Amino acid sequence: MGEKKKVLVVGAGPVGSLAALYAAQRGDDVEIYELRNDLRDPTTTPLNFTKSINLALSERGINAMRRAGRQDLLDHVMSATIPMRGRMIHGRRPNGDHYEEPQDYDVHGRTIFAVDRGGLNKRLLDILERMPNVKFYFNHKLTGADFRKCKAWFEIQGRGASTESRAMEVEVDFDFMIGADGAHSAVRYHMMKYARMDYQQEYIDTLWCEFQIKPKDGAKSDKPMEKFAISPNHLHIWPGKEFMFIAIPSDDGSFTCTLFAPSAVFGQLELSPSIIPSFFNDRFPGVTALIQPQDLISQFLQNPHLPLINIKCKPYHYAASVVILGDAAHAMVPFYGQGMNAGLEDVRILFEILDKYERIQQAEANDSHGSTSALRATALAEYSAVRVLDAHAINDLALQNYIEMRSSVLSPTYRLRKFLEEFLSVYFPGLGWQTKYARVSFGNEPYSTVVAKSDYQSKMLIPDRCAHYFLSPCALGRTTNGPDAKETIVLEPAGH
Repeated sequence: MGEKKKVLVVGAGPVGSLAALYAAQRGDDVEIYELRNDLRDPTTTPLNFTKSINLALSERGINAMRRAGRQDLLDHVMSATIPMRGRMIHGRRPNGDHYEEPQDYDVHGRTIFAVDRGGLNKRLLDILERMPNVKFYFNHKLTGADFRKCKAWFEIQGRGASTESRAMEVEVDFDFMIGADGAHSAVRYHMMKYARMDYQQEYIDTLWCEFQIKPKDGAKSDKPMEKFAISPNHLHIWPGKEFMFIAIPSDDGSFTCTLFAPSAVFGQLELSPSIIPSFFNDRFPGVTALIQPQDLISQFLQNPHLPLINIKCKPYHYAASVVILGDAAHAMVPFYGQGMNAGLEDVRILFEILDKYERIQQAEANDSHGSTSALRATALAEYSAVRVLDAHAINDLALQNYIEMRSSVLSPTYRLRKFLEEFLSVYFPGLGWQTKYARVSFGNEPYSTVVAKSDYQSKMLIPDRCAHYFLSPCALGRTTNGPDAKETIVLEPAGH
């Protein structure tokens, strides 16, 4: 803060790259260290060994890029996105026919965006590469750090490594380190030796595997929508209570799909791959018309079956020397589409707090090194205090949303609440009512505030006295006779 400093960013993914851009824009000398080869190289293996290419980008991530001060970044990224206006729920009617039922995310027409992760990352790295105060160090593994003396040690891996049996190690001095190196963060590991960190890691009993729906053959170049086998403007969900299959569009006309299921189910499918098509037919109607049965089997066998991890820790910093962001601080399950968005928002909030204390320093006209370090330590302490509460809140929401996506989207009670909250949002805007999803995905208020407001709305909409009432069949798309019938929402006193 104040004078120019040397900032080390560990991790060159979207969060680390955006953090490097924020630091470089402020005139600091930035060095980016990445365990893998250049992430723009298509042969570079992702850390989770998947080919996942698309993510859900919402307002928080967009706002973080907007505040980076590079309009060319935002314009480039947004030009390659696909707007998703809501969920498309796939199910089966009583007669066995497959149906599709849209559920808009937002009554005001706002959307989230499917974005190519590689394209976003590449654009950030390209911008950074052109900045004279930024240097890249790929194939560098963080092996140690002294956060009191501000020294770090890296082993050079792969290309450029020593031909001896032991990799060459380099020592690097720094003023400030930012750890954005993922759920299994080396920065966090070494920081725990200095900070009194509370740490909680949890694996849920669900594995996931990727599949792909290919673009349609024969699409005309002047009709790009024809290349999509299903609607590209929805996140497609096949809810199955204990299972779930989803599909997210890519701009080449394909869909990246994910099967989520208990580990025991994966074990059964691994033992008997021949039953995979019938498993999909029974639980995810219409999928075998989009992915040929043999392709389902081969993709299941070829693609890894990976766990889902939930990590909470605090604090996110030590003294004035280091802070962790993104998955390194709060890895979450993917069911709210907020993992990357929360990480990008981390960057914005961190630098807003650092900027605030720099203004304090400038106002006091005190540029001594000790004062700079003390103020940064105070800023990082404030960041931890603010962000831990919100990160824990979105981690919990992500876990809860798995139940909603695989089951509650079919519930009349869920639909009733969504209808009432959207009705109040449209016709009584002064009340400030919104759905929880709208607050999370289309706004920037703290996640903990979203939870508090949603809990308040829940108490107002469904107070204790409503326990004396019951829901009769409702006209929000699901009925006892299938999704095509029309019924009415009625709240009646018990006994009538």
